[in-house]
Amino acid sequence: MIIKSLELEDVTPADIVDDAPLFGESANGLGLDSIDALELGIAIKDNFGVSFSVVNEETKKHFYSVDSLAAYISANQPK
Repeated sequence: MIIKSLELEDVTPADIVDDAPLFGESANGLGLDSIDALELGIAIKDNFGVSFSVVNEETKKHFYSVDSLAAYISANQPK
C-alpha cells in the first residue's frame, strides 16, 4: 500500500525494513516527507478506515515505521 499510494517507482516490498524510519534520511529508511505523510494518511483511511485526528508528536510516533503504523491500524481499526 505504501509503494502504490506514494507511487514509489524504484522501491519493492523487500526494500522496506519494517522497523526502519519512514521519514527523514536513514540508511534503511524511505526518506519520506510531509507531503508523503498526508498521502499515506489518506491511503490508510481509505484502505483501513483508520484516521488520524491531529498532527502532533503522538501522531509522528505512529508514522515512524511500518511496524508502528501497523500497530496503530490494528488497535484503531473499526470492528
